[in-house]
Formats: sequence, structure tokens, C-alpha cells
Amino acid sequence: MHANRVGLFAIVLVAACGGPKDKPPQAPMDFKVVRLEPRTAHLNIDLPATIQGQQVIEVRPKVDGYVKEILVNEGATVAKGQLLFTINNPQYEQDVRTAEASIQSAQADVDAAAMDVEKVRPLVEKDIVSKYQLQAAQYTLQAKQAALAQARAALANARTNLDYTIIRSPQAGVIGSIPYKIGALISSTSTEPLTTLSDIGNVYAYYALDEKRLLRISAALPGNTLQDKLDHMPPAQLLLADGSLYPLPGKLQTASGLVNTATGTIAMKAEFPNPQGLIRSGSTGTVRIPRTLDSALVVPQNATYELQDKLFTYVVGDSGRVHSVAITGDPTNDGDFYVVRSGLEPGDRVVVEGLVSLKNGQAIKPREVRADSLYTPLR
Repeated sequence: MHANRVGLFAIVLVAACGGPKDKPPQAPMDFKVVRLEPRTAHLNIDLPATIQGQQVIEVRPKVDGYVKEILVNEGATVAKGQLLFTINNPQYEQDVRTAEASIQSAQADVDAAAMDVEKVRPLVEKDIVSKYQLQAAQYTLQAKQAALAQARAALANARTNLDYTIIRSPQAGVIGSIPYKIGALISSTSTEPLTTLSDIGNVYAYYALDEKRLLRISAALPGNTLQDKLDHMPPAQLLLADGSLYPLPGKLQTASGLVNTATGTIAMKAEFPNPQGLIRSGSTGTVRIPRTLDSALVVPQNATYELQDKLFTYVVGDSGRVHSVAITGDPTNDGDFYVVRSGLEPGDRVVVEGLVSLKNGQAIKPREVRADSLYTPLR
């Protein structure tokens, strides 16, 4: 019995002394980091826009009648004074003939009254009749002359109404849709115009800019007024509906001085020359506002990750441990970097690769890389 106990103790002692040793703690892994310093960055702000001609006119009839002729096509380019429509209403022609006849009658009355004055005048001079008869004849002449003037005014009004049956283009431009057909009854109170005429020598691209972004942009620009600040910005660009870049630059302008309380945006516009008429009124596009930041903190896109629609990066502390930091930023033009608005400070060291293998609070061996090797595309 005693021998068995001694043997069991020996086995336990051997197992305790001869078993595997505990593994030593693993050394921290190497991770590339970059130290953030302010640098120049270029940003584009792309905003959806609707485009209108510099002047859009509704062509409406001034008189009632039926559409007699449509002398232009929808989408046609017309010159100022070009004939567009004619309206049929025989009443206006009849009014002109009536007014012309009234003038002839009134002219005859004036001539007769003038003869009476000349007939009475010598009789008054010879004291054959009273001077009051001469005055009465002169008053009658004045009344007939006033009636003649009134008849001439009626003729001018009748001719004006007749001229309104011929509608010409008030300016050069492009014809819009024509909702009426030949024979349609129209009037000056019709809901729809005969057509719209847009002058597209220059076009305005209207877009909405949110109040916070506007304040950030204006704070970095010189000038006393918003338009002064916009004048110091680079020329705007326009992306057409197919995504192509319009070749001519535009000028940023204000379109409204009020912030829309429902959306928190302010209406803005950019003016673009359109000498070839490539851009039509009513089309859509995207206004691109370029910005150059002289002192910005920029992190590579692969140094960030998204979680629940928020952007994060790992910053290395003095102890060599990483901690996750939420940041806000705008992508650069090439999409490879973020210009940081908040969350980071100059001098912070940011992990630039291998983020998927990191955990918050993990100890690493930071290996700092030259910033110029990462930010070459920004130049």
C-alpha cells in the first residue's frame, strides 16, 4: 500500500515537471500609420440643378378669336419680330371699317361747321347779325372737331385690336410647347399661353445649398456680402443630364436672400453662356462647385471604415494602443481621400492599413510612413 502511494506521487511529480510550458505573450503587430499635418486639398460640391433660360416669356393673345395659323414649330429658334400665330375674328376688321366711315362723317361735319363760321364772320363785321351767332358757329365747329378726334382715336383702337390678331415674337429665342391647334378658341383670359419663348443665350442653373454648408464656404472667403464672397470662388462647372461636362465655365450668383425654413436651404444659381443653344430651358443637370483648401487635414479612404452610416478611423495613442474615433469629412475629387471637418487634430497618428484586424484598445507597433508617399495624388 505504501509502495503504491510512492509510485503515484512520482507520476504526478513527473507530469508536473515534464508538462508543456505556458506560451509567452505575443508581441504587438506592425501597422503602418501616418501623422496628420495640414495640406492643400481640392473638393467638388455637386448639387442637382434645374436649368432655365435667362428670360422666359409666355406668349399670350390680347384679343379673343380662333387660332387661324400656326407659323412655327415647337422647339424652333425664332428671331425677334418673326410671325408666330394669326387669330381669326372678323369683328376687328369690321370695327376698323366702321371707324374709318365715322372719320369720314366727322370730317364732313367739321367742314360744314367751318363753312358756317366763314359765312357768319363777314355778316358780324358789317353788324348785320349779332356776334353771338359767330360764337355759336365757332362752338359748333369745336364740337365737330372734337368728334373727329374721337373718331380717329376709335380708328386707332380698332387698328390696334386688329394688329393683335397677328402675333410676332417679342424677342429672339426658342419656342416651347404649343398646346393649341388651328381652330381652337382663345382669349386673353385663357389658362395656358399660346407658347413660351425662352432666351437661352445664357442659362441659369438653379440649385439649393444647405445653410450649414453655405456658412462653412462663406466663412473661408473674403468679402462683405454673399455675392462678394461668391465672386472670389473659382468658376462653376455644369454636368449635363448624361453626365458629360459642359465645356464652358459658369459664374455663381445668389437667387434668393431667404432661407427656406422647411428645408433649411437657400436658392442659388450659376450662370452659364450658351452660344450654341446646346442647353435648353427646362432641362436638368448638376452644378459642380470647386473648392481649394489651403490648410486641411486629409486621411486616405482606406484608413477609414463605416459603421451605422458613420465614418471612423483608428488613432494611435502614446501608449501604442489604438482607439476608434468618429470623424466627419468630405470626399476629395478623386474619391481616394476624406477632408476631415471634425474628429481629428494635427499631429494625430492614424492607422492606414489592416483596419479589419484591429480592435478598439488593441496594442500595436506603429510604423510611421512618409506622408508624401500617401498624398501624391492630391498634388
